[in-house]
Amino acid sequence: MALREELKVQGDFLFRYRSYFPLILLVPGLALIVVGKGSQIWMEEPAVFVSLLGLIIRAHAVAFSGSHTSGRNTDAGQVAEMLNTKGLYSITRNPLYVGNYFMWLGIAMLTCSPWFVGIFTLIFWIYYERIVYAEEEFLREKFGEVYLQWTANTPIFIPFKLRWLRSDSPFLWKKVLIQEKNGFLALFLIFFLFELLSEWIETQLWAISKPWLLAMVIFSTVSYIIIKLLKRRF
Repeated sequence: MALREELKVQGDFLFRYRSYFPLILLVPGLALIVVGKGSQIWMEEPAVFVSLLGLIIRAHAVAFSGSHTSGRNTDAGQVAEMLNTKGLYSITRNPLYVGNYFMWLGIAMLTCSPWFVGIFTLIFWIYYERIVYAEEEFLREKFGEVYLQWTANTPIFIPFKLRWLRSDSPFLWKKVLIQEKNGFLALFLIFFLFELLSEWIETQLWAISKPWLLAMVIFSTVSYIIIKLLKRRF
């Protein structure tokens, strides 16, 4: 199989299972907390800030994206009825993945290990490079010259060119809530798990020393359940 086809096959496979990427971080990250004897506590607030920044980037991209784009579909493969080129898509071709990076960077920061953060960044790049390649092959075939003109003026990840084009779509709160409820809940559950493990290592007690974190876990859980129920009803 030629390299071009091989990269596309790999990208399609990784795209289908991209939701499981954080698990690559979870086990070694928790192991580092054990080895470091709970040293992540001081880093928790900055890490939460970085992860929330990623969630905000994702929410903004989803809110102004067109129908049947920027979704979480994993069964049907690539889906795109229109090409998003405005809003965050006017300064980076992959704002959702930029958001993902910051969300998971915050989790990696909990280890207080620069080398772990570096390895995470390298793995993220290799992983998503293949996903982006497969997506771009699909979009190039579907949208042709329009897509090529957009890529010529828009960076793949880092927004070097601040060529902002305002989106024509309204801010769709419903779409954001439905699509991002999973990430919002998972984010605080993971932070809660790190905090719980750290407290146990230091005090031999299953306790939480930061009430705000427990409050956010409860809030994100209740929000998830309510949105899930409302989605089924309407």
